[in-house]
Order: sequence, then structure tokens, then C-alpha cells
Amino acid sequence: MSEAQQVDDRPSAAPPAAGGVDGFFKISARGSTFGREIRGGFATFFTMAYILVLNPIILGSAKDKFGHQLDSVQLTTATALVAAVMTIIMGVGGNLPLALAAGLGLNAVVAFQIAPLMSWDDAMGLIVLEGLLICALVVTGLREAVMRAIPQAMKQAISVGIGLFIAFIGFVDAGFATRIPDAANTTVPVQLGGTGALSGWPILVFCLGVLLTIGLLARKVKGAILISIVTMTVVAIIINSAADIKSWGLTSPKVPDDVVAAPDFGLLGHFSLFGAFGATSAITVVLLVFTLILSDFFDTMGTVVGISAEAGLLDEEGKVPNLGRVLLIDGAAAVAGGAASASSSTSYIESAAGVGEGARTGFANLVTGGLFALALFLTPILTIVPLQAAAPALIAVGFLMMTQVKHIDWDSYEIAIPAFLTIAVMPFTYSITNGIGAGFLAYVLIKTVLGKAREVHWLLWASSALFLVYFAIDPLEQLLGVK
Repeated sequence: MSEAQQVDDRPSAAPPAAGGVDGFFKISARGSTFGREIRGGFATFFTMAYILVLNPIILGSAKDKFGHQLDSVQLTTATALVAAVMTIIMGVGGNLPLALAAGLGLNAVVAFQIAPLMSWDDAMGLIVLEGLLICALVVTGLREAVMRAIPQAMKQAISVGIGLFIAFIGFVDAGFATRIPDAANTTVPVQLGGTGALSGWPILVFCLGVLLTIGLLARKVKGAILISIVTMTVVAIIINSAADIKSWGLTSPKVPDDVVAAPDFGLLGHFSLFGAFGATSAITVVLLVFTLILSDFFDTMGTVVGISAEAGLLDEEGKVPNLGRVLLIDGAAAVAGGAASASSSTSYIESAAGVGEGARTGFANLVTGGLFALALFLTPILTIVPLQAAAPALIAVGFLMMTQVKHIDWDSYEIAIPAFLTIAVMPFTYSITNGIGAGFLAYVLIKTVLGKAREVHWLLWASSALFLVYFAIDPLEQLLGVK
């Protein structure tokens, strides 16, 4: 939104006194109207509703250490419930047009890094623990210390790396890229399609979905991702009914017998707060929690500041209104996400769509949260989306996260090299933790080599030491006779 538009949206004179709902949310005081707030609430929901499809797909496609998978219907219910409740709480408590839902990138950490090491209950317990620690950071005022410790370019590199990782997951999930079996005796780890070439109707659906998504994004169509998912699901249903297709993967695009169904809350409360410490080494658990906190905490800070700035709500010193409460609610959302087995929930940058429609207060969140609550009863529709129709959204989100790469100073090697390693190692090792660790270690090393060790915050030194142990855990265990 342009600066001129922001000014136009603000009242030019002292607004009249308002009471009731208007006064509570400061709708008139912020130069908004009920109509704008309602439109904004709808826009935000339709822009981020794709998470109701993607979160169950990402979490449901993974297996824990014991080979167990989470039920997609229950995941859809949990995702919608947490998004509805926490979005409404943010609206009432934080009074910002800032919606919350399961975080993309964070759910990838849970699905592909944490779950293979332990049970799902233990993995979700880590999410609850992460959320509690974030709340503690906010309450104790350590947020500023942590913010100062991580260079801004490294935060941006982490976001970019997660974006590439998510995009890679999308290509793999759709079957556009597949792993070449070791028996092939080739040094090439992945290939195009299943045989080195694209074939089959499902792949066509994915390719058309990517083209549709990027076309809509280029035209800046509101709800582009959701429109693409819905459109390609309809196309997939038509193709599936007309062609003989052996498999679409986890979900088949078939018209359900019922459109409305009672929500299944079977996953709620299935978490073990400290079970992870008995499933894997304490060092691994600490690093995993650190990774979750880092991703969640800094993504939230960027989102909150960005949305507030877009809405023209920052004060003269650039501060966000009710920041303490906003961050505390966001931390509580992570706790709620873990407790419901929906992965960590966090603030969504897609809330900018609602701001673009005129939303300036938390009243818009009541609309968005209400729509998520309504989605609880539409599970049969939400679970017919095949991976090939949903995966283009991962490509699009990957692109959006990748755009932060422009803010990194690539001419300064002391930050460019650690940033590059952070970005590259994530998708190449299929691990977000590995990327962050490689970047931190490179940053500390280069600063030391250049005689700038004193510029490195002690928190970075401590984190890098943990990562050094993490990467060298196998030889250390052998040296200590653990194995």
C-alpha cells in the first residue's frame, strides 16, 4: 500500500467519540469502518485458507519414529480450530488485523526433522515447550537481547532458506522431482518425474497449477493461492472421473458423499511436554527447540512490524501498538498449536490482504476467525484436495519467502557467505536445523578470522557451540563410548 493511501485511510481530524464495539476496537479512531473491517476479514481468510489444506498434507505425509501417521481429517479440524480461536484472541487482546494459523516452515520442521526422531506426542510436546519459552522471553524482556544477537541478514537468509526448502517439498510431493534409487548407480540424487521425464495426468495438474498460481500472483489477485488450489482440485476431480489413474498419492480427488461433517477433535491434547528428552539426546532436543524458537520468533517480529506499518499503525518511534500483548498471544498460539497437534501457530503475513482491503483493527479478526470456525464443519470438502493441486501453493510460498534475498549484502563476504550456507544447506540436506547451524558456524568463524570476534554476541557463540556439538555428535559419542 502506498504512503498516500495510508494517509488517506487515517482520520484527518479528531474522530468523534465512539462507544460499544466501535470504541473497544478503535474502529473510527483508526479511520476505518465496519464495512472495511468485514471486507478485510474475508480477504485475509481467503488469502490464507490454503493452510487448511497444506498443513494436513505436510504433517499427514510424514511418519514418526514408530511409523505412525496423523489422520488428515483430524489434522484439518485441529488446524481450523487453533486458527479460529487464536485469531479471535489476537483481535480482542492485541487489536491488530493480524490472523494466526499453523506456520509453514515450522510444520516442515515438525514433519521432516522432529517426528522421525520421536513419537508424534513427543514432537508436539516440543512445540508446546517452544511456545512456553517464547512467552517467557516476552515476559522477561529478553526479546530485545535475542533480536540484537542475530544479524538481520542472517534472519533474512533463514527465511529464504526455508522458502527454498518448502518449494523443494512441493516439487517432491507432487512427483515433479523424485529421488533416484541408489541401485541406479548414479551421482544424480533427484530427477525429473519418476523416470527422468514428466508423465501422467497428476503431474499435468501440478504443472497447470503452478502456471495458474504464478499468473495470479503476477496480477496480484487477492486469494491467488486459494483460487489456484480450488480450481485445480475441480480440474483433478474431472480428470479423475474421466481417466483411469492408478494413484494420486495420499488423497484422491473424489466428490465426497457428504459436504458437511462433524469435526473430529481426536488429536487435541495428545502431547508429551518432556517426552522428547527420553527419545533422543538432550543436545538434539535443545537444538530443535532453538530452531523452532528462532524461526517462530523472528518471523513473528517481521510480520507484526510489516502489517502494522502497512496499516499505518506504527507510532512516531516506529513502535507497534500493544506489542507485548501481541507477542504474548503469538507465543500462546504456538502452545495451542502443539497441544492440538496442529504444529506451531504463528502470525500470518497474508494478513496484509485484509489490510489492503481497509482493515485497521482486531475486529477484522473476528470475521477471519469466524470463517475458520465455519471451516470446522467442511472437512469432507477440504480433504479431497490432491497433493498435485495443493503443491503449487508451496512453490508460491517459497517464492514469496525467497524475495527477502534482495536485502542481503552480497558484496560483504563476512555476511554473504554465512547467508549463502544457510540458504543452500537447508534444501540440499532437507533440514532447516542444518542450514541455520551451518550459517551460524560460518558467521562466527569468519568474524574470528577477520579479527572481529568481539562483534559476535555471546548468544551466537553459545548457539554455535551447540551446533558444533550437534554436527559432531557421532564422533563425540564414539569418543565418549556412548555407542
